[in-house]
This record gives sequence, structure tokens and C-alpha cells, in this order.
Amino acid sequence: MKTYNYKKSRELFERAVEVIPNGIYVHYSPAPLIPIDAYPFYVESADGSRFIDVDGNEFIDYMCGYGPMVAGYHNKNIDKAAIEQLKKVDTATGAPAVMVDLAEELENTITIADWAFFAKNGNDVTTYSLMVAREHTQRKKIIRLKGGYHGVHPWTQSPDHPGVLFEDAENIIIGIFNDLDNLRDIIKKNKGEIAGLISTPYHHPVFFDSEMPDPGYWQEVEKICREEGIVIIVDEVRTGFRINVNGANETFGFKPDLICYSKAMANGYPISALVGTNEIKSSASKVFYTGSFWFSAMPMAASLATIRELKKTKGVEKMKEFGEKLAEGLSKLAENHGHELVVSGHPAMPYVRLADDPTMKLHQNWCAECTKRGAYFTSHHNWFVSTAHTEDDLKKTLEIAEDAFNALKKL
Repeated sequence: MKTYNYKKSRELFERAVEVIPNGIYVHYSPAPLIPIDAYPFYVESADGSRFIDVDGNEFIDYMCGYGPMVAGYHNKNIDKAAIEQLKKVDTATGAPAVMVDLAEELENTITIADWAFFAKNGNDVTTYSLMVAREHTQRKKIIRLKGGYHGVHPWTQSPDHPGVLFEDAENIIIGIFNDLDNLRDIIKKNKGEIAGLISTPYHHPVFFDSEMPDPGYWQEVEKICREEGIVIIVDEVRTGFRINVNGANETFGFKPDLICYSKAMANGYPISALVGTNEIKSSASKVFYTGSFWFSAMPMAASLATIRELKKTKGVEKMKEFGEKLAEGLSKLAENHGHELVVSGHPAMPYVRLADDPTMKLHQNWCAECTKRGAYFTSHHNWFVSTAHTEDDLKKTLEIAEDAFNALKKL
């Protein structure tokens, strides 16, 4: 099977490092893509479940733009809604009418939602959720869980990261997912001082297997937080509209106070949302928080169309079914070649790794060999599937994976 080369990508990157810090920064950067020569850096076009890089190579995309592309690139219904809104107005001196329509759609869709607030990035609303929790409780401290990702503001990062001060995280307490004794101990040591707890609905750190909540975990967390007056914040920036269109908390059986959304809620158009219950609405209304483009109408129209499209097409069920077939097919291939493939997390966004080598080099090489043949796999991050992935994509992916396993024997 033919493997790709990336001459134009490398030429662009050489130009980029002269005018952009690191050339490409943070999660899109080449740094975690190991071996680096197996991956493209720049995209030329995309459609459905696939993208084409600047060298003309086509990839079945299992990162979906790191999550946003839930209904496929250039989804006709979503793009049509966005373009029709753009023809009328996007950013103007006033809020757009579609903002009300979208808020009502979220309120009618997400079971805990009595209201919605809109921003641009996931980190916008995770940070806003902390501010709301602090206003609501008149307390300072926030519990976040080790390995959980909530953005890049200083409070989300370790104090030893460049540009981050220890003072930035002095009111952040690091807990442990699925450890109720740890939670009780934190609360005991900080009695009456904790404003909120923020967590993803299940644990999906990079470089590690995803971890589902233990039976009864979230129910006990909810009970403890209610007794202590602690606001429960669920970060669904990554899982939102992939696990359960009504909220992943419905799948796991608990009721948070606030939920953060972004990524998949508008199929690639830039928007995020915080939704919450009426009990906390007054506190949210008191917090001053805004941005230059947060009232942009085009992404709101796209989000409204995305949510309706997912409902109409049973998108969550479709992604789960495809993800299960993908995991089953890859696992069988691995076994046939004498390897153990571990698949964790939800089928719509699985974390996949070859477990034979603790250094991860074998897994990195396999992902690289798959990518060079047209199935874009990363080795450090959970993957994503979309409603645009097809049976043909699955068949082609398994053919690529088979060839990649054969290639490993020659390395």
C-alpha cells in the first residue's frame, strides 16, 4: 500500500516558524505527533469524514478537528443555515434573534438546562462557570480532578508551566476521579470554603486510558455536594452531543448545576455555551463576562441546525454504533497479528493503544503507519468519530490498519 509524503507541509512549516511562535502551537503542533515525519501539518480541503492536506493526500479523519466535526465536514444542512444567517447579519450592534432560538433549543434539549449563555471557546465557559459558582456560594475554592482538561487559562494548568504563577492556582484543589474518600477528605479539610467541583462526565486524559465512573460514583458526588452547598460543574466541551444529546449526566444518572459545551455543538463553527439550572440563574446574571464576537449570529444558526440534525438523524446512536464496529475490527486485527489493543472510553470518542509496549513506541509507530496510508490516528489523544463516517470508511480503515500491522514487522 502506498505511503504519503509531506513536502509542501514541511515547506510551509519552515516558513511558519519564522513568523508564528512554534510555527503551529499547542494541540495542533507537531510535538505530540510521533514520529513526526508520518503526519501532515496543513489541510487544504475537507468533506464528509475526510480531509485533504496541502500535498494532496486524503485522510479518513479520526480526530474530526479535535472534536468539533460531529456531522461531517461541509454538512449541507448546517452550512446552509450558517450561510443564510450570514447573508442577513453576523456580528452587529445588537443581539441576533437566532440567539433566543438557540437558547430555547438548548433549554428544550438538555434536561438540566433552564437557561444558556454563549461565548466562543470551551475555556471561555469553563472559566465563566467558576465565576458563577463563586458568586453563587460566596466562596473561593474550586476542586478540579487530576488529569482533567478544562482549557488553557492559568487556573487549568500546573503552576510550573511557563507563564503560570503559583498564585494563579492558589484556590484550586486537585482531586482524584472515582475516589470518593479523596473528595470527602478535601471537603473535610476545606469545610465551608469550596464553591464548586468541575469534572468531565467520564475521565479522558491524554496519554492514558479513559476511565468511566464507578457504579454510584456520580450519585454519591451529587449527594455530598448538595449537603455541602458545592456547585457541580460538568465539562462537556469534548463529550457534548456525542454521548447523550440530552446531556452525558443523563447517561450516568445525576444532576449537575452547570454544564459547559463547545466543540461539537456547531459542527466546526466557533461557539461555546454554559447552561444551568434556575437555582443558579440569578448568580450567573450578576457576573460580568463578555467578548467582542460572542454575539456572532452565524455560529448560533449553525449550532441550532447541528442540534436539530443530530436529533433528526439519531446521530449519537449512529456514532456509537460506528465506534463499536471500529473498536471491534481493530481489536481483531491486532489479535491476529499477536498484539493486544486496548480501547477505553465511549465508542464515539475512544482512546486506543497497543498495550504490548509500555514505552508507547510500538503504538506510536502503528498510528504513524496508519496515518501515512490514509487513516489519521493520533497516539496520545482520544479519537473522535462523526455521523459522516461510513461503512466504506470502516472497510478502508481496517485495510490500512492491516497493512500497518504488517509494516511494524519490518521496523
